[in-house]
Amino acid sequence: MRKALYTGSFDPVTNGHLDIICRASRMFDELVVGVIVNPSKKPLFTKEERVDMLREITGGLPNVTVDCFQGLLADYVNKNQFDAVVRGLRITTDFEYEITMAQMNARLFNPGVESVFLMTNPEYSFISSSMIKEVVSLKGCADGLVPESVLKRMKEKYSE
Repeated sequence: MRKALYTGSFDPVTNGHLDIICRASRMFDELVVGVIVNPSKKPLFTKEERVDMLREITGGLPNVTVDCFQGLLADYVNKNQFDAVVRGLRITTDFEYEITMAQMNARLFNPGVESVFLMTNPEYSFISSSMIKEVVSLKGCADGLVPESVLKRMKEKYSE
């Protein structure tokens, strides 16, 4: 049984993230979507809200679960015996960052753990969580860029 991890802050989860989740779920027997908590960042959504949103939008994918963690990725990967870590790539700068991280992780991961890179669907290649937050905070249109339920929650957050 092959078990993979797809990580991110998912603040908020975008349709680009969801596309990677759906594609990775077809490649592995089990896919865990891991919400990373970075104490140095001030997210729009709490970790609990991000987990809830991810569980809601991945509910139709029977081999996908959602978890939350903090600390070194390699520690979480090794402790939970993942076979692979999935990363999405949008643009060349993503690749430059991710290849460096993958090379460091190769030294830290248990033997046999692979980094798997999935190119984003071109339809979503320009989307980033920070860009979506800016558009929605300024009352711009983000329809089709994040799941509808996520967009609703974002609008509620920014109207508070």
